[in-house]
Amino acid sequence: MLTSLSIKNFALIRELELKPSSHLNVITGETGAGKSILLGAIGLLLGNRADAKSLWNENEKCIVEGVFDISEYHLQPLFEEENLDYANQTGFRREINPQGKSRAFINDTPVTLEVMKKIGSRLMEIHSQHETLELGKHQFQLSLIDSFAENKKIKTDYQNTWEEFLKLKKKYDDVLAESTTLRQETEFLKFQLDELTQANLIENEQSSLENELKILEHAEEIKSKLITVTQQLGDSEFSVIRQMASVKNEFNTIAAYSKEVEHLLARLESARIELNDIFDETERINEKTEVDPKRTEYISERLSLIYHLQQKHRVNHITDLLRLQQSLQIRFTKATNIDHEVDQVKKELTQSETQLNEKAKKLSDSRTKTFQPLCRQLMKLLQELGMPDARLEIVNEITNPSAAGIDRIEILFSANKGIAPKSLAQVASGGEFSRVMFSIKYVMAEKKMLPTLVLDEIDTGVSGEVAIRLGNRMKEMSQRHQVIAISHLPQIAAKADAHYFVFKNSSSLKTESQIKKLNDHDRVVELAKMIGGEKPSAINLENAKELMEG
Repeated sequence: MLTSLSIKNFALIRELELKPSSHLNVITGETGAGKSILLGAIGLLLGNRADAKSLWNENEKCIVEGVFDISEYHLQPLFEEENLDYANQTGFRREINPQGKSRAFINDTPVTLEVMKKIGSRLMEIHSQHETLELGKHQFQLSLIDSFAENKKIKTDYQNTWEEFLKLKKKYDDVLAESTTLRQETEFLKFQLDELTQANLIENEQSSLENELKILEHAEEIKSKLITVTQQLGDSEFSVIRQMASVKNEFNTIAAYSKEVEHLLARLESARIELNDIFDETERINEKTEVDPKRTEYISERLSLIYHLQQKHRVNHITDLLRLQQSLQIRFTKATNIDHEVDQVKKELTQSETQLNEKAKKLSDSRTKTFQPLCRQLMKLLQELGMPDARLEIVNEITNPSAAGIDRIEILFSANKGIAPKSLAQVASGGEFSRVMFSIKYVMAEKKMLPTLVLDEIDTGVSGEVAIRLGNRMKEMSQRHQVIAISHLPQIAAKADAHYFVFKNSSSLKTESQIKKLNDHDRVVELAKMIGGEKPSAINLENAKELMEG
């Protein structure tokens, strides 16, 4: 429940603090005094968006803080899931700076608005005029039925199956589309794959063949030059090797006299050995170099094929062609087996659809069995609230499965005897809508954990004895849940455990909204004013006392 609320620099509020009762809190005040601003501030704590336009003083930041006692609501797992420190007294805070930038905190840890909404929805529920309008919509009515049915486990089980069904449906649609494409491509895939397979490509062969072709195309020139080189090196009378032998002999005769010459002789011997090796290698290259027109033609044709395939597939290396061949092989294999894959996925989809229909029926049954008990409870409450001839019916149209199940639920209502129930949106007046919504809130409060329930003028269109009964029901509800009600009715305010009065203060340069908790004497006066106007009579005062004592 909400144990304290602090608002600074928000709308017409300069500064305000509130410590509500754990039971029934009623907020009253004249129209425009700022009651709705309180709701706006509470909405900020629940993750609603705001901007700099909501600042009372545009040069200072707005701060809204709320402290909640959550010790009895088993929220530790939710806090752990969001990596937040848990505390029985948990603080929510929103800050909006003059530039409109907003920050949110839970227990002083920065959080996103989504996290604030997620946790805040477990702490408070705000009834608003917008929610009353939502009552006429099918989805809202369905959520009411689910809350009353307490079928969260069944619904979650169904929704998990629905998600799995959607995944399989997409998988089936994808593989079906792929099978159509592959069937159209099969012949072309086979042609491309056969062409690459028949080419019998080998990794790195291109560079090897290109080098060999260069040699073959210039074989005659190479041999001629190599013969000349071997002659100059060693095969002629005046070859380099023979000249070096003569030089060596000359060095030998004087090497004993000079260390420098001795070093030169060693270097010359090393050069001679290297030169002999070059001579031998040249002869070897000359011997293996052949003029081979057939080999030249083969390599030329082989390289032409490789170049053709590279150009055709827009790649630069044999490695790329081999990767493409592997990819085509996989795709061709898939094309030949795609019908089997389609059949397999279809079988899985059929099984999932069967499970989905079974769980959809189970969910639908859990809802249907609540129709009569819920209608009986609501009609009993509506009769107490001054609608003795009220009738409610719930009809259900079975539809194709969706995320919500197979039910299209509609609540039908009639306030008058002899008039057949029709759609709520068509037949209910404002006051009737308010009483129906309150009755629903009352019933739902017994079904789910609602630490704090905020009711914004849910008593619209109600007066007299009916208002007294409505106040009594609010009082009963507040024994199980903290209730904060904004009301214009003295009959409601008289039932409050804590009565707050909102008013405008225009004594300074800028109007501001303020709130005060009324003591017993002030409550009597305020109730009397609500009954008889700004200057209540003695009778009005007595009536106010009777309402408080009743």
